[in-house]
Amino acid sequence: MLTYIVKRLLGMIPTLLLVAAVVFLFVHMLPGDPARLAAGPEADEQTVELVRRELGLDLPLPQQFVRYFGNMLQGDLGVSLRSKRPVSTEIADRFVPTLLLTLTSMVWSVLFGMIIGVASAVWRNRWPDRLGMTLAVSGISFPAFALGMMLMQIFSVNLGWLPTVGASSWKHYVLPSITLGAAVAAVMARFTRSSFVEVIQEDFVRTARAKGLAESLVITKHTLRNALIPVVTMMGLQFGFLLGGSIVVETVFSWPGLGRLLVDAVTQRDYPVIQGLVLLFSLEFIVINLVVDVLYGVINPSIRYK
Repeated sequence: MLTYIVKRLLGMIPTLLLVAAVVFLFVHMLPGDPARLAAGPEADEQTVELVRRELGLDLPLPQQFVRYFGNMLQGDLGVSLRSKRPVSTEIADRFVPTLLLTLTSMVWSVLFGMIIGVASAVWRNRWPDRLGMTLAVSGISFPAFALGMMLMQIFSVNLGWLPTVGASSWKHYVLPSITLGAAVAAVMARFTRSSFVEVIQEDFVRTARAKGLAESLVITKHTLRNALIPVVTMMGLQFGFLLGGSIVVETVFSWPGLGRLLVDAVTQRDYPVIQGLVLLFSLEFIVINLVVDVLYGVINPSIRYK
């Protein structure tokens, strides 16, 4: 297992380098002049040129890439063109709010999604199944920004129960986490149901029932563990999606996280911040996939990695 983990970690390096190259070329294709934005709308051309030289944007693109690549290998992601602060500091300040929001959304969405999925599989083709799948389809189909605005209108504007802006108390997490996790809960419900329906028809489940075991024991001990492997795969992918895909939700709720930082960076053509965030999101997906693979062996001891 340790050898497998080390190989996977080493395999991350060329992937991240390739992502860095693609993102560098992509951000330099964005329209707009970052030097003009950094200098301000009132600056003359001479000032803009001075800013461009100061930021290194006057160099040929290959030379800019070599400089960026060399600094990145030394752990230096550059300096924000907008705030003049190190990119690592900008990301670190916004990472915790996004992580806490993601964890909150993931906990409730996985819990409710698996409960709905198991109930739908156990009472397949009956009213619990129809109700659960109706809720799942609704959660997938409803746009996140529309759901967020509807929740704000009901619980903040009309009822005045929950705040809409900020991240200073647990109440600030309620509406954004529901908005962010609704689609994940729906996906988890459908995926859990599909996995359970497949496993519950296996011979070992029928054997357990033939032995006279209680239905609750058959479901929790025999079916649940064997149905969890594909569910854990989807859980890992959805967690990565939440970490990197919270842009819309953070914008709607003015959440001080990485999604909002990325939107501001794209608006201001802040190349170093954009590149740093995309690298971080890529690293998150790679690490999450590794954790999911390791969890396979925990859930099912018969799985061995070489």
